[in-house]
Amino acid sequence: MNATALVARLLTERPRPRGIAGWRHAHWLAVGTVCLGAFLGQLDASVIALVFPALGRHFGAGFAAVEWVALAYLLVLVALLAPIGWLSDLVGRKTMYIGGFAVFGLSSLGAGFAESLWILVGCRAVQAVGAAMMQANSVALVARGVPEDAMRRALGIQAAAQGLGLALGPSLGGLLVEHASWQWVFWVNVPIAVFGIVAGWYLLPRTRTCPPAAVPTTVPQPRGRAPRGRGPRARSPREPRFDLPGMLLLTGATTALLLALSTASGLPLPGWAVAALLLAAAVLAVALVRQERRAARPILAPGLVNTPGVRSGLVVALIGYLLLFCPLVLGPVRLTGAGVSTAAAGLVVTLLPAAFAVAATVGGGLLPRGWSDVTRCRFGAGLAAAGLLLFAALPVSAAAVAAPLLVAGYGLGLLLPANNALVMRAIPAECSAVGGGMVNMARSLGTALGMALSVLGVHLAGAASGGRTVLAVLAAVAVAAVALTRPAAPRSRPAATR
Repeated sequence: MNATALVARLLTERPRPRGIAGWRHAHWLAVGTVCLGAFLGQLDASVIALVFPALGRHFGAGFAAVEWVALAYLLVLVALLAPIGWLSDLVGRKTMYIGGFAVFGLSSLGAGFAESLWILVGCRAVQAVGAAMMQANSVALVARGVPEDAMRRALGIQAAAQGLGLALGPSLGGLLVEHASWQWVFWVNVPIAVFGIVAGWYLLPRTRTCPPAAVPTTVPQPRGRAPRGRGPRARSPREPRFDLPGMLLLTGATTALLLALSTASGLPLPGWAVAALLLAAAVLAVALVRQERRAARPILAPGLVNTPGVRSGLVVALIGYLLLFCPLVLGPVRLTGAGVSTAAAGLVVTLLPAAFAVAATVGGGLLPRGWSDVTRCRFGAGLAAAGLLLFAALPVSAAAVAAPLLVAGYGLGLLLPANNALVMRAIPAECSAVGGGMVNMARSLGTALGMALSVLGVHLAGAASGGRTVLAVLAAVAVAAVALTRPAAPRSRPAATR
């Protein structure tokens, strides 16, 4: 069999066995398979903070260098979510999803055997490729494989799987580092990935590829609001359908900004590097804005960003994940610095994402029924601010910080789902996919900034006072989220078809 035939065979999606496909509850098996990927992605995102101190000791590296084990993953994920989603329409979502498990598992195996920090960072970047292959297709696989009347329940189960992975990460990471080694934090992904490959092969329904002619060439704009600058230019059918320049500019701008923060946090680069990196980030950001105004299919649609309620909602989404992940990095550093064991610190920090998961799934039912999403956002942001202030003010011990973490996590679990609903409600229905992509980008950028800012604070003022200062600043940012929350603009109706 030649290489072309082998590739064609690998890219050909196989149908489910007849007995599984004919079972009337088979769609829940597909949902369970998608939940495996959702669980694995969030587990890996939250477990990594517990490994930072062990990695620093093992490789003899500073905190600013070690944080790139997480930042490289997040940057690649932000850059690849949109293009992989586009490519999946052509190749097949089942194929890409199963391939994501394979890439994630192999890179996790390599990460555990990494002999240098930068080899580990490279393995984490490859891990992000696998994570993007799964995340870009998970919702679409649920939507395609589940009956309409079961859609909301299926998406709720998927969200619960994400919350479970997010909640288990810190405690599992602490236990593995304390009783095994940091390598097992990566190796534990391998059996889950293997199980996901087998489950996906047999339980996911076959998906049809989308012919190139069926891929829309422009992003619909909200009625009555045209983007500034030149409009989308005419395109020939042979032109690429993806905004590659926009993706590269976005990746370059965020990488330069995070490198600048890491250099200020102790990354061994020349002193002038911070100013140069900040200048590069600003120049690339300006170029990104210009590119997106003239791109035929922009990854950051200016017409949507300018819609009332969308811009502020995206900022609040970024803030929310910054507030969620910054304490996940600071918590273990402050607790272990006060003499708490790594395993105990992981268990305590788990309270933050656990409360977030509970509030995001069922916590809204405890609020008055008449509360709007705006009120829920503001109440959640206020709770988060109170919890972070308490975390900063109380003595550092496992018992003392438990309640503040619960309060902050519960508040963020109320804030983010309500805010995302406001954003999606403000976006026209025909632009929902693009709007969802922008929310995912805001989430990933907020996560990356949360990790970078926490490391910067610890570097400048130490684990105790630096962590306290960062937490106080985060509380002020949570108050800003209260002020930024706006009611959603009425969604425009799709234009009538001819």
